Amino acid sequence: MKAVFYIFLIRLSRVFGSWVFVLISRLIAACYYILFPNKAAVSVRFYRTVFPGHCLIYYLICAWKQYKNFTYVFLDRFLVRDLNDITYTSEGHQHLETAVGRTGGILLMSHLGNWDVAANLLKKKYDRLKILLYMGIRNKEQIEAIQKEDLAEKGVEIVAVDQEGGSPFDIIKGIEFIRSGGLVSMTGDVLWRKGQRSVSVKILGHEALLPDVPYLFAHLSGAPLFIFFAFRTGDKSYHFNISEPIQINCPSRAKRDEIIRKSAQKYADILEQTILMHPFEWYHFEPFLIPRNPDR
Repeated sequence: MKAVFYIFLIRLSRVFGSWVFVLISRLIAACYYILFPNKAAVSVRFYRTVFPGHCLIYYLICAWKQYKNFTYVFLDRFLVRDLNDITYTSEGHQHLETAVGRTGGILLMSHLGNWDVAANLLKKKYDRLKILLYMGIRNKEQIEAIQKEDLAEKGVEIVAVDQEGGSPFDIIKGIEFIRSGGLVSMTGDVLWRKGQRSVSVKILGHEALLPDVPYLFAHLSGAPLFIFFAFRTGDKSYHFNISEPIQINCPSRAKRDEIIRKSAQKYADILEQTILMHPFEWYHFEPFLIPRNPDR
């Protein structure tokens, strides 16, 4: 979906209602699903792991549900930005309140649910909340550029990380931001470039590689890490889930890697449980699980 068409679709929906957005975005999703079978195959393989023992038709239906639900990401972004028409409930918000403006913290988000809506609503709930968002840049992704502009207008600071990786100054900025009482938001389930530092975890019976940067930030800043999910519970409604604070204290460099690995595995365990509860809000369209070695 190109930026010009996306803007046109938003303006059309303002006049005729959000049903126009839903209809056209579903048609676009159907075209992607049919015309790019290799992409759909990634989703089919993922749902084979989540729901083993079913036929191919079942997994194709699962993949289509994923594609269909993904259209709500764009719809709800429009509703929360232009119409202020999203309500939500939250679980664990008291953990976050202790960090806002005091210790600061790291929000560990995932491609599960809608973190974009969450960032907008959190900013509205906490007037004094400062958020710094580390976001990967995809080449030629015009909608993503609009999304960044919208968040910046809400007062959310953005650090864009391209495929060459961030600079040391980006890291320093993040640490200083946390120490000023702000929340730094990072993706916990995506490696943005080849050669990026990672940690191996077990999830859904497979191995997966996760970035170690969020845990290093928690270690270097001394601030707590919170695992955060935002799920659609119905039309124009969401539920936020915020974990208890995770402290990463490494008494020595020798123990640092093991402590980070255990923290990443804790996140992977929570991510697995949450995927099983909300399987069709998994918006990770690249291979995530490493295939098992048949010789093992």
